[in-house]
Amino acid sequence: LKRFFDIIFSFLVIILILSWLLPIVAILIKLSSNGPVFFIQPRSGKSNQPFNCYKFRSLRVNDLANSKQVTKDDNRITMIGRILRKTNIDELPQFFNVFMGDMSVVGPRPHMLKHTTDFHNIYKHYMIRHFVKPGVTGWAQVNGLRGIISENKYLVKIVEYDIWYMENWSMWLDLKIIFMTVFNTIKGDENAI
Repeated sequence: LKRFFDIIFSFLVIILILSWLLPIVAILIKLSSNGPVFFIQPRSGKSNQPFNCYKFRSLRVNDLANSKQVTKDDNRITMIGRILRKTNIDELPQFFNVFMGDMSVVGPRPHMLKHTTDFHNIYKHYMIRHFVKPGVTGWAQVNGLRGIISENKYLVKIVEYDIWYMENWSMWLDLKIIFMTVFNTIKGDENAI
């Protein structure tokens, strides 16, 4: 049921939103800085299998992209990138990942490979979140747990929310999280970087 929903939902986003938004964002990214339109980064998926996660590029091309988290006043963020990140538009290409089966619409957010290793060493329960596919949005994110993970207790809180989601999953919960994501995007999320 979840996979069927993912296919239908991601297909609709690709056809109804990305079909016209992608060329506009691509032009703005190209005008704002040199480099590709998409930022493609290996991230940890289900069963800790890496997959290429798609995003609109919001940073200047740099050597730290696969090791350093983006911070609030990060000078790598481009002018258009700041808008893309604040509105979550930079995440929309991940619906291609959902359609292809690497991700789900809702699930624990995927982290870069280095951070998966680091976080596993900090908190042993971290790897439990990899029992399911990662999501474009998740229970932790809609409850304000997003942005840079700077403290161990923040990481523990995210994992607790992810595990709660896995233990209490239902289609109604997924729909609630999608609604909350849209609502948070419209009203603005102070933790969005």
